[in-house]
Amino acid sequence: MRFPLGAVIGRFPFPSSSNGGQDQNLETGDVIRHGRKCRDIPFLVFFIAFLIALIVNSSFGFHKGNPLRLTHGLDYKGNVCGDKNGNPNLHGLGVRYWVNPNQVFESGFKDSHSDLEDFKSICLKDCPMPSNDTLKWVCNYPEGDEIRLSMEQWVSRDYDYFSFLTPDMRKSSLQLLGPCYPVLFPAVNVLWSCEFMARKSNASLQQWHMMGGQTVDDGMILDKTVHKSINSQSSVLKRYIADIGKSWPVLIVCGGIIPLILSVIWLAMIQRLVAAMTWITVVLFDILIISVTIFFYLKAGWIGNDAISPIIGHHDPSYHLSGRERVHLHLAAVLMTIIMAISILSSIAIARRVIKATSVLKVASKIIGEVRALIIFPIMPYVVLGIFYMIWIAAILYLFSSGEVIRDRCNANCCAYDLKMKQVNCERCCGHTIHYTPHIGLAIIFHLFGLYWVTQFVKAFSSTVIAGSVASHYWGHGEVLQEISFLPIFSSVKRLVRYNIGSVAIGSLMVSFVESSSRILKPLRKKLMVVDIKTHNRLGKVLSVSSHYTLVCIEWIIKSVNHNAYIMIAITGESFFAASAMATELIKNNILRIGKVNVIGNVILFLGKLCVSLASAFFAFLMLDTHTYKSAHDKVSSPLIPVLVCWGLGFVVATLFFAVVEVSIDTIILSYCQDSEEHRGTTQYATPLLFETLDDQNEVDRHDQ
Repeated sequence: MRFPLGAVIGRFPFPSSSNGGQDQNLETGDVIRHGRKCRDIPFLVFFIAFLIALIVNSSFGFHKGNPLRLTHGLDYKGNVCGDKNGNPNLHGLGVRYWVNPNQVFESGFKDSHSDLEDFKSICLKDCPMPSNDTLKWVCNYPEGDEIRLSMEQWVSRDYDYFSFLTPDMRKSSLQLLGPCYPVLFPAVNVLWSCEFMARKSNASLQQWHMMGGQTVDDGMILDKTVHKSINSQSSVLKRYIADIGKSWPVLIVCGGIIPLILSVIWLAMIQRLVAAMTWITVVLFDILIISVTIFFYLKAGWIGNDAISPIIGHHDPSYHLSGRERVHLHLAAVLMTIIMAISILSSIAIARRVIKATSVLKVASKIIGEVRALIIFPIMPYVVLGIFYMIWIAAILYLFSSGEVIRDRCNANCCAYDLKMKQVNCERCCGHTIHYTPHIGLAIIFHLFGLYWVTQFVKAFSSTVIAGSVASHYWGHGEVLQEISFLPIFSSVKRLVRYNIGSVAIGSLMVSFVESSSRILKPLRKKLMVVDIKTHNRLGKVLSVSSHYTLVCIEWIIKSVNHNAYIMIAITGESFFAASAMATELIKNNILRIGKVNVIGNVILFLGKLCVSLASAFFAFLMLDTHTYKSAHDKVSSPLIPVLVCWGLGFVVATLFFAVVEVSIDTIILSYCQDSEEHRGTTQYATPLLFETLDDQNEVDRHDQ
């Protein structure tokens, strides 16, 4: 049932003095009715339980994971290269090297029963290079009674203690069984794994044959085998996740600080240059999207000579490698070109309508000017989300690396000399791999859903608080004094936390569920389309495409309904579903009256968010182009994922701050519609500027028709 809102959220009419003490309480300027009730409590309890489960899930990752596993391989003992907690201590030894070239060559054949991971590898500081003067060796980690060297001495000797070997050990080493192995092929550090070049060192090979060494195979398979392992889909995915952790300063600066500064500047400018800000936003958006697209072309190698390279450190300039990351950048550059073309054409198409958005933004800027705390308030949800994102990103790094290291069971000839056993060992000599159990995948999915829900919850909380503050201003005839401009914010937060926090939880849950379902079903839909195309199944193709657009429509409708429901929750204090029904009815009854104004205003605000997020991506490209992230320990495999994360973080930050304007406009419009319906087509609480804006817009629409 509908009821007048003036007595709910606005100031009560000042009564005469004849009503006694009750009237005296009203004269204190109380603007909120105290008859509200706690709403949607079960959903609040469910949200709290979900947060507890998210903490437990993250704790599992922190306990089991090791982010070094995402980029560095395992040695023949099952240690992660570069891990200071390994046995032995491998701190600073982060490059994986396969010691036996014949085993690498064997694993490269398609009909081979062995995998490269089954064969012996060791962790070094850098990839060894053959010498033109003498034969170099790479020996096992020093251990046992025969080799009395520390790890530091082993490293200082360039991993070579061949001169200390007994005759039996030397004989075994000449058969490529260890404990020392010859360095016959040059190798290059490709993403912390040594990739052989298929050209032997003639001087080293000659000395090897003179010593009676076993025949060594060579060929193009030798260098392609390691590259194939490094370039696998699972390895690329792990490196992408690791790139997020390595570029954490970029995420803080470009995903947090820069969008914060730009958003505050935009809100400050819209109060003083509201007429020009719409045009500035459109032009700046076109410039930024062109700049970001050019950066994608640069990193993809289509423009200039600044393409990404998987090689780390110094190497032969004539030796070039290209991995799967470069292919992904090519696809991203093509996609950005399409988006850029559509965006520029769309911005040109709305140029004639921009003037309509200016009048609506003026109303919002007037309220922001009177309730100045609205500009400062988004800093609170910004800090909350910032802390949550830092913990969440750390947890996802550990979850993705929380598998169990196990020894493989292989049929390969992996015999190798064991320094402790003092003999060649052919049992339990296979390599190690990281085994991921199904529950780890479920934990990652749960963690990703937690990101969606918490983000939507904080955004909904912020929007509802802003809506309550603006509604107090509207239904109070704009009577908000400058010296108490923080009072509407504090009152709105208090009402929301006390009565309707559960309503925000259920609304954000609905959006999160639809968004996550869409992301999960997307890969399945692509596979179905491929099958349908191959089998010429038109019905399956139609169903696949229609399901995609159906999910998009449902997602958009739920977001729109939720946004307006939050506003009605702030105004009326009703439950989520009751507020959704009220908002839907109001919009349905006044769609022709407010539709165009609201749509154009939202388009300009959306372009403003994109400007902030594109600027974040642009500065992320600049930071990632420095020496720190292009070489050595902090090298990122590709700027793609850090840039996209900064883009997303920038958009979230911009959404929090732009909600001040966006929610203000929608709250004013919904309040205007409610005010008009309560008073039979006329408004008693609307300000002259708002009445003039909507009235002028209706006149323009009638003139156009």
